[in-house]
Amino acid sequence: MIKKIRVEQVRVGMYVHDFNAGWLDHPFARNRMKIASDEELHKLAASGIREIFIDTARGVDVADAPTREEAAAATEVSLLALDTAPRSAVRVALADELTRAKSVFAEGTRAIRTVMEDARLGRQLEIEAMSPVVEKIAASIIRNSNAMMSMRRLKHLDDYTYLHSVAVCTMLAAFARELDMELADIHSMALGGLLHDIGKARVSAAILNKPKRLTEKEFIHVKSHVVLGADMLRQMPGVPPLAFAVLELHHERFDGTGYPQALSGEQINVAGRMAAIVDVYDSITSERCYQAAISPAEAIRKLFEWSHHHFDSQLVQRFVRSVGIYPVGTLVRLESGRLGIVVEQRESSLLTPVVRVIFDARRNYYIPPENVDLSRPLGAGGGDRIVGHESPATWKIELDRFL
Repeated sequence: MIKKIRVEQVRVGMYVHDFNAGWLDHPFARNRMKIASDEELHKLAASGIREIFIDTARGVDVADAPTREEAAAATEVSLLALDTAPRSAVRVALADELTRAKSVFAEGTRAIRTVMEDARLGRQLEIEAMSPVVEKIAASIIRNSNAMMSMRRLKHLDDYTYLHSVAVCTMLAAFARELDMELADIHSMALGGLLHDIGKARVSAAILNKPKRLTEKEFIHVKSHVVLGADMLRQMPGVPPLAFAVLELHHERFDGTGYPQALSGEQINVAGRMAAIVDVYDSITSERCYQAAISPAEAIRKLFEWSHHHFDSQLVQRFVRSVGIYPVGTLVRLESGRLGIVVEQRESSLLTPVVRVIFDARRNYYIPPENVDLSRPLGAGGGDRIVGHESPATWKIELDRFL
């Protein structure tokens, strides 16, 4: 049986099934292992991990710990409670915004690629060159955030650093809008997202792209990208304070387990707390050379778990409202037995997005794609409901073919 326990409950002889730290490089060579010594207990306690999953069939049990299913059910109840909150209004139809969003996303990717190449070569960086594309991304988000959210799913492994930067920029703009920030602040947050990893231009590419677990020395080298990036921004006149906070604080954690300053709680500017959430969400939903992506819906649930310690729980709730309980790109199972991909959120409810139905799970074959608006009743283009999310790998479905 798989159970979820607090780190302080771990004892020698327990079998770790999952370190529950997709965003954190834990200090062990394996992702599943039996705790064999007090030394390993101390390493786990010092890692910043707060909760893990153990396999009681392969090691020592904890009598009163919840099972994996019970823990997931509790998270689901908390998520569903968020459905009562209103969402930001959509100003233009998704179909009308998609073409513009695709162009703007590509423009953002070219811009950050150029800036990082300049940084790598030691050239002077110009903040003015970034402003037009940042304003276009924010404008697209304000018109219809679903379009840009669709673009961030179309990422390629070789371009991860650049595409991750544009995705974080996009989601921070949507997040800031959800918090009713002023337009100038939305632009600042988006700029910070675009530049948040600029310090990686000075980090060894071989280490960044290493397909295996980093050594302690290599991990320290990668973590230096925050300080390196902050030094670069200080040399760029006109960087807004919110943009600087996004870069400088996106690896800080609410419980003080982050880096480079180990700040905690209100010591972390709200821009940094927001950036930490967005950065982790995009990282764990992206294919990496050393880590498989998890689904957007599963990532939302992981963020909810981690918000008890590592993230500002109130901000995590607001982030969920900005991207949805079943974010764009999630493969969901409908009550009818069909599988579909979430392509658009609805203002009325986080539980009734537009779903592109593509597969009959009961008969195990593809069906002609059809958009179903779950906010509408039967006979008006709806009449179905989500009963859960699915793994595309399980069904061997390539989502990008249908987005």
